[in-house]
Amino acid sequence: MKLVLVTFLLVSLVISPSLFEVSMAGSGFCNSKCKMRCSKAGIKDRCLKYCGICCMKCHCVPSGTYGNKHDCPCYRDMKNSKGKPKCP
Repeated sequence: MKLVLVTFLLVSLVISPSLFEVSMAGSGFCNSKCKMRCSKAGIKDRCLKYCGICCMKCHCVPSGTYGNKHDCPCYRDMKNSKGKPKCP
């Protein structure tokens, strides 16, 4: 019985941080940050889509509506298949 309890606790400790990151990225965190980031974009739907993808992977979005990518190196360094910046 003790072995089952210890195993359950260890599995919980391993899984819980990843669930927290997913819930943080999927919740209002990315939505609010990307809404601000894309507020002046010409094509808002595309901006929000790619910003959301980048935010879920990087767990951050640069401040402002343009530039400031030094705030989030992961966001800055993501590239599309053509080698151009993926994140708005």
